Amino acid sequence: MRLLGIDYGSKRIGIALSDLGRQFAMPFSVINNSKNHLQEIIKIAQEKDIKEIVIGESKNYKGEANTILPESLNFKMDLEKEGFTVHLEPEFMTSANAERFQGKNDMLDASAAALILQSFLDKQKVKE
Repeated sequence: MRLLGIDYGSKRIGIALSDLGRQFAMPFSVINNSKNHLQEIIKIAQEKDIKEIVIGESKNYKGEANTILPESLNFKMDLEKEGFTVHLEPEFMTSANAERFQGKNDMLDASAAALILQSFLDKQKVKE
């Protein structure tokens, strides 16, 4: 079953999906962070038969919570109330790394979400 990855930002939310075998992550889409973003993500999850979500846990250079972290943790709780299993994956500079690989474009946040999701998937492989 697929996983959905999220790079949660104050303006945009990047979304990535894993393959069915949970081996690799692919950028999927970018949505605006608006009053409807929860419903948009639920719709994508339902269409793709997703039950588990991975959200980037945003921290600064010192390993302390960034300003967006409390909002993303509230979003995590909203998703859990909708019945999803939600995992936090430590993330640091994923948007900057995605930009370095591909340049700045409309899918940058989705690529950052793919980096977050791939990190989670790789750790799961090690546990197996």
